[in-house]
Amino acid sequence: MTLDIVLIVIGAVLTIIGILGCILPVLPGVPLSYIAIVLLHLTTRVDFSPAFLIGWGIVVIIVQILDYFVPIWGTKKLGGGKWGAWGCAIGVVVGMFIFPPYGIILFPFVGAVVGELLNEKEFKVALKAGAGAFVGFVAGTLLKLIVAFILAYYFFKEVILIFFQ
Repeated sequence: MTLDIVLIVIGAVLTIIGILGCILPVLPGVPLSYIAIVLLHLTTRVDFSPAFLIGWGIVVIIVQILDYFVPIWGTKKLGGGKWGAWGCAIGVVVGMFIFPPYGIILFPFVGAVVGELLNEKEFKVALKAGAGAFVGFVAGTLLKLIVAFILAYYFFKEVILIFFQ
C-alpha cells in the first residue's frame, strides 16, 4: 500500500508537470503525463488494459514527432517554400537550446522568415511564412494539451475511484 501511495503521488506530480510541459517547451509534457499513467498501472489498485497502454503510448510518440513537424507544415501551408521550411526546422532545433523556452516559439518564426528572405522572397511573403510557423507551433501546443488533459482525466479518474471504493 505504501508503494501504491508513492506511485500515485509521483504520478500526480508528473501529470501536473506534463500539462505545464505542453506550454513550456523545455519539458516533455505528453511523455511525462504518459509515465504517470504507467506508474498508476504499476500500483496494485489500477489495471489498465494492454491495448490502452500501447494505444496511448503510440499516440504519445506520434504527438511528440508531430510537435517538431507541425511548424514546418504551417510554414508551407501559408505560402512558405523549401527555404522557409528549412529555416523553420533549423529554428526549432536552435530554439530548443538558445533562449528556452521562448526560443522554441521565436526561432521557428525567425527561421522561416530568414529562409524566405534568403530565397529572395518579398518581406511580406516571408512574414506570412513566419506566421505559418507560429500557427504550426500553436497547433502543436494545442494538440499536446489535448492529449495531456485526456491522460490527466484517466489518471485522476482512477485515483478518485481508488479513494471512494
